[in-house]
Amino acid sequence: MKIRVAVGSLVCAAAVMVAPAGVASAADGDGSDPSRLTLERIFRDREFQVATFGPARWVNDGSGYTTLEASAEFSDRKDIILYAPDTGDRTVLVAASRLVPEGEERPLAIDDYQWSEDGRRLLIFTNSRRVWRRNTRGDYWLLELESGLLRRLGGEAEPATMMFAKFSPAGDRVAWVDFSDKDIFIQDLETLTVGRLTTGSSATVINGTSDWVYEEEFGLRDGFRWSPDGRRIAFWQFDTEGVPVFHIINNTDTIYPELTSIQYPKVGHTNPSCRVGVVDTVDGGTTWFEPEGDPRAHYIPMMEWAGGSNELMLIRLNRLQNTAEVMLGDVRTGSVRTVLTEIDEAWVDMRRSPPEWLDGGRWFTWLSERDGWRHLYLVSRNGDHIRLITPGDYDVVALDRVDEAGGWVYLSASPEDPTRRFLFRVPLDGSGTLERVTPAGATGSHAYEISNDARWAIHTWSSYETVPRTELVSLPDHELRRVLEANAEVQKAVDGLANTPVEAFRVGIGDGVELDGWCIKPPDFDPGTKYPLLIYVYGEPASQTVRDRWGGDTQLWHMLLAQRGVIVASLDNRGTPAPRGRAWRKAVYRQIGILASADQAAGLRAMLASRPYIDAERVGIWGWSGGGSMTLNALFRYPELYSVGMAIAFISDQKVYDTIYQERYMGLPDDNTDGYTNGSPITFASQLEGDLLLVHGTGDDNCHYQSFELLVNELIRHNKQFTMMSYPNRTHGISEGENTTLHLYTLLTGFLERHLIAENGQRN
Repeated sequence: MKIRVAVGSLVCAAAVMVAPAGVASAADGDGSDPSRLTLERIFRDREFQVATFGPARWVNDGSGYTTLEASAEFSDRKDIILYAPDTGDRTVLVAASRLVPEGEERPLAIDDYQWSEDGRRLLIFTNSRRVWRRNTRGDYWLLELESGLLRRLGGEAEPATMMFAKFSPAGDRVAWVDFSDKDIFIQDLETLTVGRLTTGSSATVINGTSDWVYEEEFGLRDGFRWSPDGRRIAFWQFDTEGVPVFHIINNTDTIYPELTSIQYPKVGHTNPSCRVGVVDTVDGGTTWFEPEGDPRAHYIPMMEWAGGSNELMLIRLNRLQNTAEVMLGDVRTGSVRTVLTEIDEAWVDMRRSPPEWLDGGRWFTWLSERDGWRHLYLVSRNGDHIRLITPGDYDVVALDRVDEAGGWVYLSASPEDPTRRFLFRVPLDGSGTLERVTPAGATGSHAYEISNDARWAIHTWSSYETVPRTELVSLPDHELRRVLEANAEVQKAVDGLANTPVEAFRVGIGDGVELDGWCIKPPDFDPGTKYPLLIYVYGEPASQTVRDRWGGDTQLWHMLLAQRGVIVASLDNRGTPAPRGRAWRKAVYRQIGILASADQAAGLRAMLASRPYIDAERVGIWGWSGGGSMTLNALFRYPELYSVGMAIAFISDQKVYDTIYQERYMGLPDDNTDGYTNGSPITFASQLEGDLLLVHGTGDDNCHYQSFELLVNELIRHNKQFTMMSYPNRTHGISEGENTTLHLYTLLTGFLERHLIAENGQRN
């Protein structure tokens, strides 16, 4: 029996959970065999949940690091511990018992913490609440280490309304943004006097933090910076007047619907106006920087103090995001001058850490793709001199630490294999000799938190077969000093699973283009047997799926499917952010969804030609967000290749997504009408032939439920049958609410059991 959604009916969504009797239970078994995965083991019991280390903070003088460890006295509470990296000596700096507020019986729960520069004061972030994607508002408490005095900051601020609080450089004051007022406040830590630093906030004017689109697409949340001398605070101000409002409907929490209204600029529509100001914390005066040009036709994604307290660095993008201007602004006059202009025929990539100032403020670091590779440059303060630091045919993935005293730059890269990440260092003088720091022969992906003096690093790594492991290593010899988190029990459980090692491969698709991929085969794989294939896809410029690292619950679910007889694979098409050079990443400019889906189809054809054990009649594809969009493009454009698709939290029409992301890669809709039309899967919905499952949260603030409904209407118009599931009030991650994640993956698994795994599965 095949379950279908009745045309035009949403109430039938629940019916998609119905499966032939015994399908799921027979496959899962009773869970007693530790070598066999079940949905419950992964998503309910969290048996394979890995522990993370930290949050850790390096002490400024390099003498050690602090971290959180479980309190022996209070369950679910933490002590703050100081470790000496060379000796391993352990000191309890702040026991949980010191964090019990007056009149309370239990200590504060530490969501995050921050030390003053002199280490005499501790700022505790607690009672945190989510703002869009992150827990960025809550309460802040101050602990005086010598006296033990514990006080809640914020004066009369309502609970859980303080955001981004941080010490002044001298540690005598704390500034923060009030979630309700959207203004910056400051508190003297001796007198506890609270003052408002910024004014003019309103329903559409925001000081010190960002609007929705800047937060989502530029990662801008903490919107103010103390000057090095502590006299001034630089901050962003957003004016969202005229930005169209999108409404999200909540039908379930109250009898009558509730609306969440977001000012969300969709492509081609009005953007927020953005400017940067500097407020004097002594006299309260504000100086504004207002470069020439319409502020609604430009972005300011980055702002930092320019190696001192007299000038501010601003990085401004035009709306097309193909020109970045690095400006220096005088904090006394507000005048600005452009010292560097970066132009790209596609887009200038702003996913980077802020520039660092060297040699007393005479030079700053800059990442650029101007020679075809993402390289590190040093730029003189006036922009007259640009020095290449990392010559060679490879990409710098991230700048990890500048060791100015030692004359080295530590960076993440992978010149030989774009699916991996290792630590390297190069001389700061530009001689260009790339030296690998991660030991030769290491596999996987490696990340480093390097101490200020570059002598130590907290090193976390994982691979396809290895769950995350965190260690303390010395630099540059990379000698292991201490294991900080081994996740040994999880690794033992993973090692005990019936599985085959992940196969990494490359496949040619013509014209010299090769795609990286991975493949998971059933544990009892027989090359003489025909197996269904499921492709896991993302395919857009925001992420890679082909990385040699532990994939968490998603990888475990893929392993579960392999145990049920499915080959699971993934390919990275051109346009994904792999370190394979500028041309690779920007080949998709103005054709998002078009070139990528063609690459995916070509890669699949090559796999079918070289792997006779894949059943070409049973090929499925699934993805989330951009991967959901790519799933739809693949299924609709290439119905002869894909028989099953599962698209989650997708964009069906590029015209309903936000300005910053979509215009970056596609240009303005009036200038690229054909690209927007042909890149949107909704355009090709009439070509659906396979079995399609659509899944969306109705509370998705990122990829709106509107996109889901538009596609549903188009499929109905063409009398195309499909299956759908709406998750009430769930956001983009579809994780809120009891049992949601288990329910979702049970849905996905059941759909695959019926339409991909079963050899007699029906087609539309």
